[in-house]
Amino acid sequence: MAEVVVLRWGHRRRDERLTTHVALTARAFNASGLILTDVEDNELVQTIKKLVSEWGGTFFIRMGIPWRVAIEEWKARGWVIVHLTAYGENIQQSDVLERIRLLEQNIVVIVGSRKVPDEFFSSEVADFNVAIGNQPHSECSSLAVFLDRFYRGRALSQTFKNAKLEITPQKHGKKVIRHSAS
Repeated sequence: MAEVVVLRWGHRRRDERLTTHVALTARAFNASGLILTDVEDNELVQTIKKLVSEWGGTFFIRMGIPWRVAIEEWKARGWVIVHLTAYGENIQQSDVLERIRLLEQNIVVIVGSRKVPDEFFSSEVADFNVAIGNQPHSECSSLAVFLDRFYRGRALSQTFKNAKLEITPQKHGKKVIRHSAS
């Protein structure tokens, strides 16, 4: 299955918590990492590093790269660019997801935080403009739906290597197992 990296475009101070949630969603739904373009946020880096240290996996975070440079870099590597936008091809009503899968290439998924430049919609940037729904909605929810459908629900049952903490599903209550360091 293809590898997915999430590119978060824009990150205003009021978006700090939502950007953290985009990273959490990306990791939980099997993305390999997050690229936060155009800004630096060291608190976010520390939060994600701590999360990966405790809950396992190999999720990476890069930041401060201008968005155009990031897109050019990943396109040069042969990755497909998928822009999640309410204006794109509807994931439910079109075959856009199947066309993406058939390419059998790694994917960069762009999610915005503020109004994206018009050029994001062009073929110069996005290979696919994909809508989860054609109504305004959260970039975090659209990312979760896209990744869940892309991976056909398998990401929800994955285990994370080197996890110190692991949740045991319960009908009632909460149970977290702490694994000793190996």
